[in-house]
Amino acid sequence: MKKYFRETRSPLVFPRPVALVTSHSDKGDNIVTLSWVGTVCSSPPVVAIGIRKNRFSFSLIYKSGEFVINIPEANLVREADFCGTRSGREVDKFDKTGLTKEKSKVVKAPLIKECPINIECKLIRTVELGSHTLFLGEVVGTHIDEKILREEKFDDKKFQPLAYLSPHYFTVKKIEGEYGFTNK
Repeated sequence: MKKYFRETRSPLVFPRPVALVTSHSDKGDNIVTLSWVGTVCSSPPVVAIGIRKNRFSFSLIYKSGEFVINIPEANLVREADFCGTRSGREVDKFDKTGLTKEKSKVVKAPLIKECPINIECKLIRTVELGSHTLFLGEVVGTHIDEKILREEKFDDKKFQPLAYLSPHYFTVKKIEGEYGFTNK
């Protein structure tokens, strides 16, 4: 099969997770929906988020030096889309979506109660990349809803995360294997 080559490049790495990233300032809290989110180091635990400079959350995270990555399930697709298509400069996204703020343990940015996974992060570095800036955050706390745990461990079979491949949101359901299955 012949593959098509394009001069213009596109980052077709997927699935990309849908994350509701919360930030805090003295004037209030904000939510931005991002899909350029990922784990980049395990020791120390570091995550990365890519944000355009014109986004309201960019300045909040840059100034406060902290953020929370909230991982929604499929039932929050409407709220995720809303938070990604409105600016926090003009609308209170918590108020408009009905999402519930919860106090974080370490950072000032709030958790989103309806998201079963919340990852508290302290900003350790930014990298200017062009259209986006990469924010690297050290994970300083993780909250996992007990409904997606089995025997106090994360159970991916009980979790229904959203993914994004522009312009569609989707879920991933079919399990094709388990880590290390080729060694058995």
